[in-house]
Amino acid sequence: MVAVPFIVLIVLIVCCVAVFGNATLDGASQVSLLAASAVSVLVGHFTRRLEWENLEREVVAKIASCTPAIIILLLIGAIGGTWMVSGIVPTMIYYGMQIIRPEVFLVSSSVLCALVSLLVGSSWTTVATIGVALMGIGKAHGFADGWIAGSIITGAYFGDKLSPLSDTTVLASSVSGTPLFTHIRYMSYTTVPTFCISLLIFFVAGFTMTVSGAGNVTEFMAALQDTFLISPWLLVVPVLTGVMIARRWPSMVVLFIAILLAVAVALISQPALILQISGEGGQGILASYKGVMQVCYGSTNIETGIPMLNDLVHTSGMGGMMPTIWLIICAQTFGGALTATGQLKDLMRVMLRFVKGTASLVASTVGTGLFCNIALADQYLSIMLASSMFKDTYRERGYESRLLSRSSEDGATVTSVLVPWNTCGLTQSTVLGVATLTYLPFCFFNYLSPVMSVVVAATGWKIRRILPKSDN
Repeated sequence: MVAVPFIVLIVLIVCCVAVFGNATLDGASQVSLLAASAVSVLVGHFTRRLEWENLEREVVAKIASCTPAIIILLLIGAIGGTWMVSGIVPTMIYYGMQIIRPEVFLVSSSVLCALVSLLVGSSWTTVATIGVALMGIGKAHGFADGWIAGSIITGAYFGDKLSPLSDTTVLASSVSGTPLFTHIRYMSYTTVPTFCISLLIFFVAGFTMTVSGAGNVTEFMAALQDTFLISPWLLVVPVLTGVMIARRWPSMVVLFIAILLAVAVALISQPALILQISGEGGQGILASYKGVMQVCYGSTNIETGIPMLNDLVHTSGMGGMMPTIWLIICAQTFGGALTATGQLKDLMRVMLRFVKGTASLVASTVGTGLFCNIALADQYLSIMLASSMFKDTYRERGYESRLLSRSSEDGATVTSVLVPWNTCGLTQSTVLGVATLTYLPFCFFNYLSPVMSVVVAATGWKIRRILPKSDN
């Protein structure tokens, strides 16, 4: 009976993906989670006489544990809008595009996508915007579709994984109870080496392939200059943000200050753009105030003259984070139901039979994330379930929570795009116009990350115990 809620959830998610496609996260997945929660409660009631008060208490506790993540997600929405409209992100894109040459195109596209993804915190946005542009440039150079898409996805998911603006990064850290920047720093021990290996492969491939073409980045650079004030001085904000991160300031404080700095920069460097967004058509403090507020909480559409570039500079603000927040609340409801009914513990007992030491524990966590990506077709659900299922085990065996958060991301975040029916696989293959199985062999970073996570765990590097307990 323990598997019934999971079976129901898997069936509902598969149906949702088949019916709604890329729009599954707009509400269908959330309803599926609540339906699976109801099934879990029914099973618990008839098998264990579940008390309703205990269920409510567990669900409330689960949702309350994600309150910091919800606040951070709202701040991320605001920082995404302010950093874009202020010209900070466009400046990074502008200077990044200048390094593209045929011989180093694959490496450059990965690095450029990594930079953009680090700044915007979204692999989906990166792939759907600059990734599409790079597909066109790569085809003009004569590269095969699989190689181009692989380099784009490699960079996009590397940046997404290490960006403090990424919702999956915030989710993995919060569900495991790990401070955001602690999670990012610890994840770099497996992520950076894997990315370097991937870049080396792309570098060698770029110099050994015979390609021709000049690319068309000039049009994009001109449009960015016409729309935004592009200046290296704008990069002071990300530099200061990096300093605050390096000094280990609380993530909420860093994000809030970064928003204020970006707002100040936007008012100074892009005043006409702020007025345009406000829709007032006039001047004055009130019009600027309205524009800034719109950038922070709402959707912005900036006309650059190039549809592809319009998508890149489009922002959703805090409002764009609501589907993710909604999903977190529903997923925590499902987790609360599984915990209150004891079904999560029953499933854990089965899986823990195969856990003998550090490497096998990490491998089980990584494998669970990959399995959930295949079965549930969504990286958010995969991260939350992998973290929830193993959280107590890591604590009882004396491992730091950051090992759990890293393992769950190494297994769930990066492998989601490799599954054709997963929401990530569906989205990226549709946007890039390349079948999932075509680009899969060239997404070196995405399938090497889980392997690297297990290898590092087996060596014991940077793995500390917080309790004097054995692995038995």
